[in-house]
Amino acid sequence: MSISFKAKVGLVILTTFLSLSADRSLAQQNLQFSQYVFNMLAVNPAYAGYKEDLYANAIYRKQWVDFPGGPQTGGVSIDGALASSRDNRVGLGLQVMYDKLGPQDATSIYGMYSYRIPLNEDGDKRLCLGIGAGFTQYGIDGAALLYNDQNDPAIPTGHATTWVPDARFGVYYYTSKWYVGASVMDLFSLYTDGSRYYWKGYQYEVLRKTQHLYVNGGVMLDLSENLKFKPSILIKEDFKGPTNVDLTAMFLIADRLWAGASYRTGVKLWSKPALASDLEQLDAVSAMIQFNITSQFRLGYAYDLTISKMASYQSGSHEISIGYLFTGKRPRVTSPRYF
Repeated sequence: MSISFKAKVGLVILTTFLSLSADRSLAQQNLQFSQYVFNMLAVNPAYAGYKEDLYANAIYRKQWVDFPGGPQTGGVSIDGALASSRDNRVGLGLQVMYDKLGPQDATSIYGMYSYRIPLNEDGDKRLCLGIGAGFTQYGIDGAALLYNDQNDPAIPTGHATTWVPDARFGVYYYTSKWYVGASVMDLFSLYTDGSRYYWKGYQYEVLRKTQHLYVNGGVMLDLSENLKFKPSILIKEDFKGPTNVDLTAMFLIADRLWAGASYRTGVKLWSKPALASDLEQLDAVSAMIQFNITSQFRLGYAYDLTISKMASYQSGSHEISIGYLFTGKRPRVTSPRYF
């Protein structure tokens, strides 16, 4: 099969992502958001209901600007604690995500349930256990690939899709000053039959995701009356590719403006035979800003500057997010929710 230049670009993109995961079964990495620190439902189902009042969030990320077929990701979520549950112990959430990478795409919908155990009278210190369940529709668009050999059976003539069920589990502990959490995503990936990804006898396992472990934590420090500092860390492990680490530092000015940066890199925590020894560890640095327009409405933006060898082929990444807290006439939360 003779493939055109545009098709080769798509293959380069896929190869780049596969090299990041270094997974011999051709599974891909999970989604990555720089602004996860403002809505951790994306990385932990136990976070559902943290703000107690109903909270809606929307986010869009355009990665590797000017790079043909670069990833685009968007999503909306909503979560809150059930007022009818004792001590607001039950948190519920819903998340819909869409991700596109060259000719392939994935659309997922997850429902979240969190049981939030209060550990003090004020209820601002809790141990939360969460689960999530849903489906992901994986797709590949044969029409997006240009090729010279007509009617090649290896390429779908249209948009081929398949639905795959999945689940996630998480633990989240927080106080008014610090938090720590851990979650396992894509629990069913180890048991998904590869035959789901066949098209006319050809296998597209590149669409499959692999199981991920997330571990994160952060703390809120008072520097002065109008200045607070929140450092945090996120460790993402897929057990095959390099371990990814996000180090984030945010300053809160006058309880209105968040400003800070994060550094994303790969680290080698243990030996992984399938991982190339010369794989580059550097990834990106991000500048972030979030403005609390009102006590309920916030707007955030992040710009990622790639510092790996991909830097000369694209113009960075843009990410914008919007959040709204539906407090009603009598807000249930009197203490600030910084995480």
